[in-house]
Amino acid sequence: MAAVAPYSIRFQASRDSKDLISRADIGRFSVKFSSNARARVAVYAQSAHGDKQNDHLLSVSDSPLAATRPMVKRHTISVFVGDESGMINRIAGVFARRGYNIESLAVGLNKDKALFTIVVSGTERVLQQVMEQLQKLVNVLKVEDISKEPQVERELMLIKINADPKYRAEVMWLVDIFRAKIVDISDHSLTMEVTGDPGKMVAVQRNLSKFGIREIARTGKIALRREKMGESAPFWRFSAASYPDLEAARPLDTISSTVKETPIGGSDTSAGGDVYPVEPADISVNQVLDAHWGVLNDEDTSGLRSHTLSLVVNDAPGVLNLVTGVFARRGYNIQSLAVGHAEVEGRSRITTVVPGTDESIRKLVQQLYKLVDVHEVRDLTHLPFAERELMLIKIAVNAAARRNVLDIASIFRAKAVDVSGHTITLELTGDLDKMVALQRLLEPFGICEVARTGRLALIRESGVDSRYLRGYSYPL
Repeated sequence: MAAVAPYSIRFQASRDSKDLISRADIGRFSVKFSSNARARVAVYAQSAHGDKQNDHLLSVSDSPLAATRPMVKRHTISVFVGDESGMINRIAGVFARRGYNIESLAVGLNKDKALFTIVVSGTERVLQQVMEQLQKLVNVLKVEDISKEPQVERELMLIKINADPKYRAEVMWLVDIFRAKIVDISDHSLTMEVTGDPGKMVAVQRNLSKFGIREIARTGKIALRREKMGESAPFWRFSAASYPDLEAARPLDTISSTVKETPIGGSDTSAGGDVYPVEPADISVNQVLDAHWGVLNDEDTSGLRSHTLSLVVNDAPGVLNLVTGVFARRGYNIQSLAVGHAEVEGRSRITTVVPGTDESIRKLVQQLYKLVDVHEVRDLTHLPFAERELMLIKIAVNAAARRNVLDIASIFRAKAVDVSGHTITLELTGDLDKMVALQRLLEPFGICEVARTGRLALIRESGVDSRYLRGYSYPL
């Protein structure tokens, strides 16, 4: 083997009116870097004695390496799972172990299944590997990246601002512009509910920041694929209520064949039209929720009830996995989870609903405070608070039954956000009871997909709590 002379390293930098040029001499190789848009690297092959033998000028932008450099993009991943204890922690762990920071996560459990909507930034190749790892989880039914497809996307935000009486008229003007809703008002503060795409959320925060933002609770983005006009419905035999004009030509045995028994009793029509069918064999025996989705507003005989917790944490990779790991290791079942940016830059707010007794939740809060990335944990259960959820629901209907669905939607103040020849997608905000009532009324038409956020909650500065007023008579 030929002897190799020691190499010397020398850096030179020069600045002119156009760009910054840096040069590094490393023995045989001299590399020149330019800060302009079209960077070029000059590589000079030199002998051990410093004599220049060959000069080769290579453009970085023209090289195969630059052409194949992967681009980091924001991806929206939809994960459809069966209900199982600890599933949220396992899904968050897949991203945490690979160093991904989940920008937002929204999940609402629907009886025996749930649809996660996760927003994360990364390259196409690595995201594909993450999706393959998610598919290996036991109770994950479907994983897909819907970033490149037409979609209906929505977020929900509760924002509390300072609103002195002299500025209240201007605040109400902005509320009307952004089509927000007032959910609580006191002498010097105002809490509003806003729904829309991420760009609208940024615009709302920017315009209200001059008044002073006290608190922000945001969900992650939820999204459903837009159906294309003119396509034939793959589930046109789903329900007689969905397609009344086709009922005459439909044999009776077809109707009975689409009804199946579910593990929790009742009937399930998923075999005929659910986009993500969940059969009894796919459902884990260890289910978290009951037929009413498991949320207990009042204590039972053992003192068990659903507690609403609000956490402020650092916005860093792996924090969500650490927080959900505390719940999983102690056997707590997370019934609702919403993660979004907080009012302080670099921090996120996690709103979760967890069943337990007052004593067990108090111990859980103490364990959460031991985490380095956790700044604040509050149990809002026994305080007056405003709560909201957001739901996108896609129903199978044709033109003949569309009017009936829109009439039901108007009663619940739901908005139609997408219409095709065989479906209609509705957007609804409210509390859990409102979501349950609408879903039950729309079940005869055939529900194709449901995407729900978790519960958002902020303390009412007015101090009004309707739960404690229901047992008293109101003065006339």
